[in-house]
Amino acid sequence: MNFLLQGLTMGLAYVAPIGLQNLFVINSSLEHTKRRAFLTALIVIFFDIALSLSCFFGIGALMHKFQWLQVGMLFFGSLIVMYIGVGLLRAKPDNTETKSEVPTSLWKTITTAFVVTWCNPQAIMDGTMMLAAFNVSNPASGATPFISGVAMASAIWFSTLTLIISSFKNLFNEKILRWINVVCGIVIMLYGLKLLITFLTKIM
Repeated sequence: MNFLLQGLTMGLAYVAPIGLQNLFVINSSLEHTKRRAFLTALIVIFFDIALSLSCFFGIGALMHKFQWLQVGMLFFGSLIVMYIGVGLLRAKPDNTETKSEVPTSLWKTITTAFVVTWCNPQAIMDGTMMLAAFNVSNPASGATPFISGVAMASAIWFSTLTLIISSFKNLFNEKILRWINVVCGIVIMLYGLKLLITFLTKIM
């Protein structure tokens, strides 16, 4: 139980700060029906848990070992992230039922959820430092309950975030939704630019 609680608290501390995943889940909750928003959250949870497992077992070590892998992820990740940001900046929110009845295609939701989770080499390396360090410094018997706690944290956080935003989205009018899109788009664009600058510094 102690290892489970450690994993739960560390997982919440890792996933809670505002990031690409949170912005994506928030935007989906505002734009779509509650049912579709929860489906999006489940997809994000799946990719987030997969990333946590990979970090726990040391995928970050591969990125440290193979520089080309890290550089490639930085380049393509920065372009895709900035593309998502531009899409949000150009979007025209409409707080009507018609908008909710025409959700983003499932394939686009899946690919975007993958991008905001996996196309972030810094997050992979940071996650590896946090999670893999526990794996190698604690008894083997604590590995399963710990990583289970991390997975629970992901499920609890994104489900709760989706529930709160979906339940109160009617309080947001079209102007507020537009500003949320602009703020999210700018943050994501800046994040993508940061990845691109990191890429350039590594190849120069």
